[in-house]
Amino acid sequence: MRSSKSRSRAKNNRNRPSGGNVVNRVFDSSGPEGKVRGTPQQIIDKYNQLARDAQLSNDRVAAENFQQHAEHYLRLLSEAQREMEARREEQERQNRERQAERDRERAERQEREAAARQADPAEAPQPDVMDFSPEATAPDSSLVETPESKDAAPAAEAPAKKEKPARRPRTRKPKAAPETAEEAPTSNGDAPEAAE
Repeated sequence: MRSSKSRSRAKNNRNRPSGGNVVNRVFDSSGPEGKVRGTPQQIIDKYNQLARDAQLSNDRVAAENFQQHAEHYLRLLSEAQREMEARREEQERQNRERQAERDRERAERQEREAAARQADPAEAPQPDVMDFSPEATAPDSSLVETPESKDAAPAAEAPAKKEKPARRPRTRKPKAAPETAEEAPTSNGDAPEAAE
């Protein structure tokens, strides 16, 4: 019979999660008054309450026993909290180091880009330039020939210095004069010239 009992205990222990978050884990504590179940903080509170009750009933031995059980779970809880705090600090330190590395890489990349822009202006992005010279608009180019380009082609072949055409003087409208028989318009629609 003993072997089956030890086997069942081993089986129960295998089902329990090892390690993990002790602060929120539920424990079964076998104390002097029976089983106490709960998280470490709940078990500590329960044993402290039982210790106070035993002290009030003048049972110093039971009170000390309950206090020792509470102290055990208090040590377990404080150790788990220290481990969690150490893990959290380690993660924060690693995060700070990673962020510092990223910042360093970003600064180096910006410095390299700035140096590349200053060192070689030919490497900088250039604007698109279209060539409208007669050679570029030759028939073998990929541009489509339009009537405007046909008119522009002979003009482009002309000498470089062009003379401006003479300006025509502006024509002025004649002043409106009172209509009399002598100044009536002729049949061709032109007004007679006035004698000066």
